Amino acid sequence: MTNTNFARARSIRVRAPFLAILLAAAVPLAPSSAAAQTSPALIDAMEGADSGSREIRSFYRARAYEPLWIRDDMVGPEAATLLTLIETADLDGLDPDTYRPRTIAKALDRAMSGSPRDLARAEMLLSRAFVTLARDMQRPRDVGMLYNDAELAPQRTTADTLLSQAARAPSLREHLESVGWMNPVYARLRNAAAAEYNGDSPEADMRLVRLNLDRARALPTKMGDRYVLVDVAAARLWMYEKGRVAGTMKVVVGRPDQQTPMMAALIRYASVNPYWNVPPDLVAERVAPNVLQDGVPYLKAKGYQVLSDWSDDATVVPPTQVDWNAVASNAQQLRVRQLPGPSNAMGRVKFMFPNKLGIYLHDTPQKTLLKEDSRMFSAGCVRLEDAPRLARWLFGKPVPMGTGKPERRVDLPDPVPVYITYLTTGVEGGRLVLRDDVYNRDGVQLASR
Repeated sequence: MTNTNFARARSIRVRAPFLAILLAAAVPLAPSSAAAQTSPALIDAMEGADSGSREIRSFYRARAYEPLWIRDDMVGPEAATLLTLIETADLDGLDPDTYRPRTIAKALDRAMSGSPRDLARAEMLLSRAFVTLARDMQRPRDVGMLYNDAELAPQRTTADTLLSQAARAPSLREHLESVGWMNPVYARLRNAAAAEYNGDSPEADMRLVRLNLDRARALPTKMGDRYVLVDVAAARLWMYEKGRVAGTMKVVVGRPDQQTPMMAALIRYASVNPYWNVPPDLVAERVAPNVLQDGVPYLKAKGYQVLSDWSDDATVVPPTQVDWNAVASNAQQLRVRQLPGPSNAMGRVKFMFPNKLGIYLHDTPQKTLLKEDSRMFSAGCVRLEDAPRLARWLFGKPVPMGTGKPERRVDLPDPVPVYITYLTTGVEGGRLVLRDDVYNRDGVQLASR
């Protein structure tokens, strides 16, 4: 092993863990001590080395050409970690050869001589490859994500930011291994996939992993100190605070014919004791036939009111004045709302991130549906297993419900992001899990690639 060089190690496509072993054995590893020093000769060589990028040169100039990948005039083990990432870049839907791994391997071979010029060239090649790979990983693909609030869309990261984050990381190696420049959803999925898949994995499985990584990539790199994540395919919600799960619960999501969309939005307020404005199609399908069968008392029993129109100034209309046959046949559209109460379809509270699709998170009186393994029963909104618990987490205190005036608005002091995604390949207990593609999005999106 001691005679194995970087170029020979990289000339044969090998599984990533073995590549790391080969490369770690091939080069003297710099000590991790904070006392590591950089020689004046290396700094001079760094100043004259070709960075290939004005942004990268600006980063090094700002740190007086202190290297990132070299300590005590020796290449650190992080070079092997970066080459492992490059070797597995096909997981990210990227071509590993784009990042010149053979050129890097040869440069690392030459750097073993300790020549300041060769060390400086290796340093610049590693930084250039890292920046290019990180930016390509971050570049979003079109997977149908809706950005209700523009600030939640993925943003392009500068080379200086990427390199500065890497330099500030407590451990550069851990930063690379955890793909710390990506959002945590992507990082978890990618790391689990890298641990389980290899060159012998079926291509169909690899394509599915890449598609779900694209869905994770559609989330911003910085998701926020506090945020809500809903995975429609898992029918589950998580609350995250400072990178840790603060709570989780089951949810009910949209039926296949009324799908819950992928969306990034800001929860701005809670509506306590809400009305439920029944969608016109449900008025025709459910309400009108029951009125025709059971008469007007059906409306009172269910807490329904008929309103004159959809404006804020709408007035209550006596149900006896409505042509219910016309409503049932869709010849006439009618606004019907359900009053707050135990049977209200919205439950006691709904969490609002105003959007054109009318999607929100809300309580539900139909708790039995949450016991089902497949929880896809809604008309697109997300029904919560424990809405009061989400309210306590969002507001930092209990929110009184069940009494008081209808539609009481309670604003959040600071809006909280909610990310609704759809991961048919997810991670549980650090392992990949496959979920049913109930919306047939996998088939449609894979067919278009």
